Amino acid sequence: MRETTAAWAATWCGAPIREVRPLHGAQGPWLLVAGETRCILRAPTPRIDATMIATAAAALQVAERHRLPAPRLLAADLTGEHAGVPASLETVAPGTTEWSVGTPDSLRAAGAALAGLHDLQMPPREFLPFRPRPIAVDDFAADRRAGRMPTTALLQQADNLVTAHGLPAAEPVFLHGDVWPGNIVWAGDHLTAFIDWKTAGVGAPGVDLSELRKQVAISFGPDAPAHVLTGWEQATGRRADHVAYWDAVAALNTPTTLYAAPATARRDAFLRKSLNHLP
Repeated sequence: MRETTAAWAATWCGAPIREVRPLHGAQGPWLLVAGETRCILRAPTPRIDATMIATAAAALQVAERHRLPAPRLLAADLTGEHAGVPASLETVAPGTTEWSVGTPDSLRAAGAALAGLHDLQMPPREFLPFRPRPIAVDDFAADRRAGRMPTTALLQQADNLVTAHGLPAAEPVFLHGDVWPGNIVWAGDHLTAFIDWKTAGVGAPGVDLSELRKQVAISFGPDAPAHVLTGWEQATGRRADHVAYWDAVAALNTPTTLYAAPATARRDAFLRKSLNHLP
């Protein structure tokens, strides 16, 4: 971390920084300990650029304004004029991201919490653009079409069906954009925050809902997605629209081969199920 960035952060933390702890290997974000204060510093890395930092800051401002479960933004220097690089500081959400077991209650609670984000209808705006898929900075389906990544018969079939179906019409709502267990903080059985808002934006609720359904299918097995959907639908009082389409989109926006063979198999099973229900 640059000395200029550390000095800027210390100013906002209100005390000299006595500990810097990287949260993802040698890269950011970084947990800063300044006196009795703990905060999260975000600055550019090989995977995170200035636009993502600005997006996260904009999303946290929206979340605070509407009292949504998220860290609170402490400061942002989007041009790097004072911090030396584009940077932001945010509070530390209390709790842990470790889900030892994806229980039905916790899965329903996560779905219900997502519904709270999606209550907020809003048009695209600066740094919170329209998102047609989760983690929209990636487009693995396009990479496979262009030959930059190998494909499979299943992924090719899914891509053809999704393309033929077309993007469903929907009122745009506030989206987290990258909902997976590692971005959800729990204190006991209570969901305290969604973290890591760098790919937030606006779009159909299915972008978030199906991304979490896909992620819990991979992490916890084929029964888990239904509990997420139940929690969301109970919280909103309505049926979710175009679930099969958004499930397929979420599954397609993954590498062809995941980090382990069982994970790839679970992704494929989730995708096959969505195709069985896709018109």
